[in-house]
Amino acid sequence: MKAELLSRLVEDRRNERATVLVTNLDTGEQTLLYPLEADSENEAARTALLNDRSQQVDGPDGRLFLQVHNTPLRMVLVGAVHVAQPLARMASYAGFAVSIVDPREAFNTEARFPDMDRLLSWPDVALESLGLDHRTAVVILTHDPKLDDPALVAALGSPVFYIGALGSRMNQAKRLERMEEVGFDDAALARIHGPVGLRIGARTPEEIAAAIMAEVIRELSQDHS
Repeated sequence: MKAELLSRLVEDRRNERATVLVTNLDTGEQTLLYPLEADSENEAARTALLNDRSQQVDGPDGRLFLQVHNTPLRMVLVGAVHVAQPLARMASYAGFAVSIVDPREAFNTEARFPDMDRLLSWPDVALESLGLDHRTAVVILTHDPKLDDPALVAALGSPVFYIGALGSRMNQAKRLERMEEVGFDDAALARIHGPVGLRIGARTPEEIAAAIMAEVIRELSQDHS
């Protein structure tokens, strides 16, 4: 790899910029693509990036190897509630960088979430500062529309791969009505997993966290081609 290309790749990784290194296997020529950015039209590279899967494809000038350099996995938990504690630990063990968003200082404490990134601000402000991307899962846990709704609006307006919201089916129906009232269509609303988590009969905070984590992983593994 040429020094200039290596320097760009290192800089992209430092800046958490999703990149695909394309190598022509017939000529050895290499280039960097940014498939998720507005001016990109390379669908094969975009699919490889969304699936987080390096692969060989046939190009117009020979065989190409698409090597994916993705952004880190992240999980944003809105609501420093009981379920958030085991879920934060599980997500961290699974390789996610976890952020806890809750303006309530009594809940969002170092003692309850040791060594976690904690944002003591309102969800709309916090989520905008985090820069949500296609490798981010947003899980909303508060049951309070004052916190839930700004988080939902921010998540639905972003490319996050997963949006989950805790609550009953009745809460979910009311939540969808509120989101429809602010302008989101059926396709957008279908992105919200609610009640959140796989249906495994979970009852305790730990079981609910496991059900949520399983659903997040299942969604992450879906083929986006």
